[in-house]
Amino acid sequence: MNHEIEAFVDEYLGEMIEGNAAVFAGAGLSMPAGFVDWRNLIAPLMKELQLNVTLESDLVAAAQFHVNANGKNRHKLHQAVIEALSPDKPPTRNHQLLSRLPIKTWWTTNYDKLIENALREAGLIVDVKSATQQLATTRPGRDVTLFKMHGDVDRPDEAVATKDDYEKYEKERGAFTAALAGDLTSKTFLFLGFSFSDPNLDHVLTRVRLTFRENQRRHYAIFKNRTKQQGETDEVFDHHRVRQALVIEDLKRFNVRVLLVDDYAEITKILEELQRRHSRRTIFVSGSAADFSPWGEQAISSFCRALGRALVSKGSRVATGLGSGIGDGILSGALTELLETKRRVDDGLVLRPFPQAIEDAEKRKEVWEVYRREILSHCGIAIFLFGNKADGNNIVLAEGVIREFEIAVESGVVAIPIGATGAAAAELAGTLLKDPEGLGKSLEPDDIKALGKLAEAVDNLNELIEPLLDLVHKLQAGRK
Repeated sequence: MNHEIEAFVDEYLGEMIEGNAAVFAGAGLSMPAGFVDWRNLIAPLMKELQLNVTLESDLVAAAQFHVNANGKNRHKLHQAVIEALSPDKPPTRNHQLLSRLPIKTWWTTNYDKLIENALREAGLIVDVKSATQQLATTRPGRDVTLFKMHGDVDRPDEAVATKDDYEKYEKERGAFTAALAGDLTSKTFLFLGFSFSDPNLDHVLTRVRLTFRENQRRHYAIFKNRTKQQGETDEVFDHHRVRQALVIEDLKRFNVRVLLVDDYAEITKILEELQRRHSRRTIFVSGSAADFSPWGEQAISSFCRALGRALVSKGSRVATGLGSGIGDGILSGALTELLETKRRVDDGLVLRPFPQAIEDAEKRKEVWEVYRREILSHCGIAIFLFGNKADGNNIVLAEGVIREFEIAVESGVVAIPIGATGAAAAELAGTLLKDPEGLGKSLEPDDIKALGKLAEAVDNLNELIEPLLDLVHKLQAGRK
């Protein structure tokens, strides 16, 4: 990943955390799912007109030609949209990655349903706006707003496709351009699969540029480097290569910074890095303690408060199931930091106390398994502390802490057992250090060494906090 892309990941991640990120998806995002682009969609219609669609540069005009030739009847155009885009294809890997990011505003010129399907599969409530009248209403409890500014496959009669449609756009759908202008002003957009040839978007970008001049918000787009196509002459290739460079230069007028990749697979890697970095901001703290020796209950409680506070002060969110003996300390420390710095509790804490009032032991075990998986699905790092519990008159290892470690490893969450705290955490640290390639795939050699240090006995538990924070920082900073 080059320097420009790394800088983008840093900045866009910050915008996501602040709630200021948005996505604009073009046809290129849908094509890997098996949908055709607009050129291929209207190709059969062009045959009726005895036109070769590969020679057409203005596809909006080409669609208008077909409508004109049919006495202004759009039936075949509508039918082509329905047949090409109605099949219920599963979202792509890129759709899935984007849907897991905290992006609340989506825009698209696509008619298909891949975006809303991906968002719903991620458990989100989506407020879809494909018609002007929908802009005036708000879906209760929405997590995401999706603006389909050119319409939806379910309403092909309203799809924006021809010159007539574009000419009437400001009159009939002008509220969309006003809403988009507002979002371009207040949010940082990532344009994916978009060619910037849409006249409506060009109009909106121009409005924003003329209003804010040298104070436009920065946006990003990802383009694939133009390469020579099979059968393409050197002259044609040079034309397209030069044109791409000119488009990239022109987009600077609108403060759109273009990131170039050599292969579309690199886009997936960029989104995976964004998802990884974001998930690692949320840290699950697993642990329990019924036996507080050799440090004593007060020392362990003080350590947990200091750790909870330190994690939040460094920008992490702490997720906790309020494990017996340590959960209250972690919660108290994190909450104190949030309140003193006047931050929202949700910005730094994810509370998931385990339900206790389930009498049937098997049912309780089943519910807790689902619960553990749900908690860890929101996290990228899990810290394991202590891990002992009372069983009658005996002190035993906490099987819940061990199970959470197993789920974390299975789910790709970075597991950090602090062996120096003893009990289950010591056993888990020993197991990981013996098999770092199998259990610590996300950890590099230096990280394994740091884990080894965190497994060494200490007289004062607070000595563990600084090296633990250093390891967490390395993992959150984009390392593998």
